[in-house]
Order: sequence, then C-alpha cells, then structure tokens
Amino acid sequence: MKTAFLFSGQGSQYPGMGAELADKYSACKPILECGSDIMGFDLLGKLTDSSPEELAQTRLSQPAIFTTSLLALTAIREEGADCGAVAGHSLGEYAAMYASGMLSLEDAFTAIKLRSAAMAKAAENLNGAMAAVVGADDALIDEICGSVNGYVAPANYNSPVQTVIAGESAAIDEAMAKFAEQGKRCVKLAVSAAFHTKLMKSAADEFKSQIADLSFSAPNCDFYSNLYGAKLSDFSDMPSYLAAHICSPVKFASELNAMQSDGVEAFVELGPGHVLMGLVRKTLKGVVNVNVENHETLQKALAALK
Repeated sequence: MKTAFLFSGQGSQYPGMGAELADKYSACKPILECGSDIMGFDLLGKLTDSSPEELAQTRLSQPAIFTTSLLALTAIREEGADCGAVAGHSLGEYAAMYASGMLSLEDAFTAIKLRSAAMAKAAENLNGAMAAVVGADDALIDEICGSVNGYVAPANYNSPVQTVIAGESAAIDEAMAKFAEQGKRCVKLAVSAAFHTKLMKSAADEFKSQIADLSFSAPNCDFYSNLYGAKLSDFSDMPSYLAAHICSPVKFASELNAMQSDGVEAFVELGPGHVLMGLVRKTLKGVVNVNVENHETLQKALAALK
C-alpha cells in the first residue's frame, strides 16, 4: 500500500503538542537539541509551557508546528512505517522537505527560523486577514474577490467545499458579507496576515536572499507541491520556488487528487491536530486517512497501515 505522509500547517498548534512523543522516543532528542540551538530557545519548553496566544505568534508557531511534525515523523519511523510520497500544507512543506531528504535537519530549522521572522515582519507592517469560505465554487470566489474595495484573493484551495481567501482586513470583511448574501458560510481565521498572497512579497524577497546558500538535494520519494498542485520534478532553484510559495495560493486539493491518481492509498497526517485529515476526507474517497500527534493516534495509525 503506497503511503503519503502529510504535514500540518500554521494554525493547528496547541499547548503541549509533541511532548508525549518526545518523552517516549529517544530519537526525538537530537531534533529538539538541534532546533533549540538554531532557534535560540528551548523548543520543548515552548511546546509544553507556552499559552495559546504565545503559540499563535508566527515567530513561534512555525518552528513549534514544524518541530511537532518532525517528532511525529521520527516516532512513526521508529515503529517501522515509512512513505513513498510527501506533501505539506503551507508551512508543512518544510517538514516534507526534511522527510524526503531534500534538506538536512540543520538547514530545515535554519529555513524555518528565517521564514518565520520574515513573514512575521511583513505581517506587522500590513493589516491583513484570512477567511475560510465553505460551499462556494471557484467562479463565485473569483467574482466576489474581484468586486470588493481593496485587495482579496484565494489563498488556499483546501478541498472541493472549502477555499480560504486572504487580503486587506477591510476588504475581507466586505467579501465575507457578500458571501453571506449568497448563502455561503465564512469563518474568519485567527491570523493577522494575508498569507499566500502578493501582500507577502516583501517576506518572499527577503527570505529568498537569505536561503540562497542552503543545500537542497533531490528528494528520495515523490514530493507534491502546493505551488503547482502536482508532483514536483524540477528542484534546480528551490530558493525561487520557496519565495514564490510564500505569496502564491496553496493548491492542496489538487495535490491530494494527484497523489491518489499516482497510486497513493493511505494518507498519514504528521503534526498537531487533524485539519489535513478533514481535507482528505472531503476530497478523496476509499483511502486510509489517519493522523499522528501522540501515542494513541500513532497506535491507531500503525494498525490502519497494516
């Protein structure tokens, strides 16, 4: 059974995430030590002791979620399970790069440190917002995004029934009102930035120059791309790809369909929460769909993969 490992994105964090796996699997210790050295703070301490408000800050949420995903990856591999494909949602693509051997542990944490700082700085200078729209097709989303005063654009194509829009805060409020008039449900997300839009270009430009010297290898398994919604085959200029990734829509539903078309039968979300499990359920039929975030979910996942 061909298995894909999926990695959680920003917004899925919660206090205590990853701590149980870190305690149970000694192989997690080098990840926490390396990450703490590079980030400049005690990662396990932040995972266990931070408040929800602290964890929601981009400078902490990105390394914390990334670390939790790597702890889950380490645990499932210690139990003998592995994958033939990887994908991540937004931030999760960095855990996918580490899992597939594209980035070393040190370079992956370095990239996360630089990305989180650049994106946090861009967010502080902009009054941005994001909202999930349920039940609207692409044509209606494009129509309403183009009709408001100010900038709004699709940011995450998450499933056939959910798309996230992002843009200027006042324009998002106007768009939400227009979707409500059409009978479509909208939920504003707990973020203060318009991720995956052109409003993040300053972060993308800064990040691209900072990671120019990182070493990227070809992946050792199939790697699916948010940017294209398909398997990535060109790894010749990853700094440019990752800069574009910051300010371009996430085509996650297309990725899931591409993976199923390529023979993936089992999807394992590694990291905090189970948001991606929900997107798989809404997008694909007839696949194994599990998550790993603690010992209990790990055991369930291992049983489902047998």
